[in-house]
Amino acid sequence: MHAVESAAMVPEIRRAYNAEFTPERYAGLLRDLEAGGGPAGFRISETPIFLSEALTRELVTASTEILEAVSTPAYLTEAVRAVPPHLFVPGDEGHWAFLQIDFALALGEDGEVTPRLIELQGFPSLYGFQWLLEKGFRANFPAIPRDWAPYFGGLTSETYPDALRDVIVADCDPENVVLLEIEPEQQKTRIDFHVTDRMLGIRTVCATKVIERGGRLFYSEGGREVPIERIYNRVIFDEVERKGLDLSHIFGRGGRELDVTWVGHPNWYLKISKFSLPFIHSRYCPPTSFVSDLKELPADLENYVLKPLYSFAGLGVEIGPSAERLRSIQAGPNPQDFILQRKVDYAPVIETLDDPAKAEIRMMFVWKDRPRLINNLVRLSKGKMMGVDFNKQRTWVGASTAYHPPVG
Repeated sequence: MHAVESAAMVPEIRRAYNAEFTPERYAGLLRDLEAGGGPAGFRISETPIFLSEALTRELVTASTEILEAVSTPAYLTEAVRAVPPHLFVPGDEGHWAFLQIDFALALGEDGEVTPRLIELQGFPSLYGFQWLLEKGFRANFPAIPRDWAPYFGGLTSETYPDALRDVIVADCDPENVVLLEIEPEQQKTRIDFHVTDRMLGIRTVCATKVIERGGRLFYSEGGREVPIERIYNRVIFDEVERKGLDLSHIFGRGGRELDVTWVGHPNWYLKISKFSLPFIHSRYCPPTSFVSDLKELPADLENYVLKPLYSFAGLGVEIGPSAERLRSIQAGPNPQDFILQRKVDYAPVIETLDDPAKAEIRMMFVWKDRPRLINNLVRLSKGKMMGVDFNKQRTWVGASTAYHPPVG
């Protein structure tokens, strides 16, 4: 198999990068990442990707269209029902703090590379790790053009930490800001926690160790109780339920609001999620419906993907579901908790040293007075799907970033 040739993927830079690649340079990248944040719990790709100015602009346009679709008063009214009563957390600040929009790089009808929406999420991503990863690629691979970057809005590797600090820490003492997670040292994303702690001077705290007293939260540090004023929330509710944890003292079950500011309020994890997809009508979004709304089933179900709303990290996703499967869901108690989305075919557009790779790019937003696009994240795959299980024993796959030229 050969990579699809496209000017959107900047072939001259790709060939220069591949020509200078050596296992020693890749090993240097991994050493730099470990020195900056510890060992990664996931595979690091051997390469970034390079986007033309035209494709970069199209990604920004697509992101803007999707952002607008989930910002209308009509959508926000609908989104209230995305949060089940047993997962509702008081103290919603009225807007998301973090937004991720995931696009497949696919081929349009004209044969050119174009973005196609896969999913979106009102929840933090690897904001710290992506900064470290870019520095590692830059330090080890001279073929990356000096004026190309993964950042947006005029940010650089020097100013990017300040943009994150403005959102996460704001005017608070970093000691009173925590990155909240469940068993953080057991998470695959722990390298991101370490980088974020070092970058911003905050603490990563296990949610099970947080103390509540009189409506205020505290964590223990050096034999004293430190008040928590801002929570950079990384807790995912399905993990809480899967582990049978009672965190009601933090998440305010029963309508009790705490004296704390959420940086990424938990409700937005569900308000902007797979639930949003049927409401987005854009040339960049494949047709998507709630299973409960399907009057007729598509004749070509092999070209569709079934996704449960309340399952994450790819769990429960079915490619090419059968008509019997869909009818059983429709006859069940919760057909509104499943969506059927037309499948997107990822294009093999990344030339590597063996088989070409497919790419998914995440456009990473923060909210500081308004939505702000600041960075990207890339996953490369050579398997049927993007997950690790579909890419075992493969190289030039895994976590990466996308460089683009300066875009005015």
